[in-house]
Amino acid sequence: MKIVVVGAGAMGAIYAGLLAENGHEVWACDTWQAHLDAMRDHGLRVEGASGDRVVTTVRVARTPAEAGAADLYIVATKASGVEAAARAIAPLCRPSTMILTIQNGLGSGERMARHVPAGQILLGVADGFGASVVKPGHVHHNAMKLIRISELAGGLTARVERMAELWRGAGFKAQAYGDISQLIWEKFLCNVTFSAPCTVFGCTLGQLMSTPEHWEIALGGMAEAYALGRRKSIAFSFDNPRDYVTAFGAAMPNARPSMLLDHLARRPSEIDAINGMVPVLGREMGIPTPFNDTLVAVVRAREAEFARPPA
Repeated sequence: MKIVVVGAGAMGAIYAGLLAENGHEVWACDTWQAHLDAMRDHGLRVEGASGDRVVTTVRVARTPAEAGAADLYIVATKASGVEAAARAIAPLCRPSTMILTIQNGLGSGERMARHVPAGQILLGVADGFGASVVKPGHVHHNAMKLIRISELAGGLTARVERMAELWRGAGFKAQAYGDISQLIWEKFLCNVTFSAPCTVFGCTLGQLMSTPEHWEIALGGMAEAYALGRRKSIAFSFDNPRDYVTAFGAAMPNARPSMLLDHLARRPSEIDAINGMVPVLGREMGIPTPFNDTLVAVVRAREAEFARPPA
């Protein structure tokens, strides 16, 4: 199968490396030229929970058009890059093309469907990876819990089952689901709990949890998101969300959220799709969100500083 991974950062590169190692024609598409050059010239090193290997068969491109038409596009950009990716993929789509979008936060499938046929879109949720770029051409991940996959419109189809099998063949733990909204919201709770708080306090998941005053702020933000999910009748698989997010964090205490990594690199983050979505939905539903209001304000203030030239 020809697969184009659009957005070959930490997570996208892991997808590309393991799928290429399993014999697929895989293209890593990204705008970071040094990363592309390293993959092309020296191979892609993927290390961590899946082992340590250098994959020399990943092909590289700066745009989907350069990679060409594919059987499967995996969109692994940040949430803010989903629409640009969809616009780039749209002219290349054939009726049989599948597009799997895997992001943190909410709304990626809907943003994708503004530009490509909704019937060709699959949704993915990646749980428990803790991935980072060590240097160009070299990525690391702390764990690889599960890739969950569903149709955008829902329903446990044969296509979704085949997609899960594709990922399992490459060494991932993957599962097909008929309705992924519950899973997206459960991941969303974890993102809200750790993304902005770890970024604001400059810490790993474990450090956040071991600092009581910081952890209570994180749990306050999570409780606001949980209240929104309950109002939307999300069928959460647990009764105690505090225990759920605590177990998530305890499984990879040394991980740093991608939002924190963005700030360390002085880049804009996915704040609008994660903690920033909580105040938006809170206003729509009449639910106060003071914890996330404050966390989001701090993150956005710092990102405004990134945009200013040095004095």
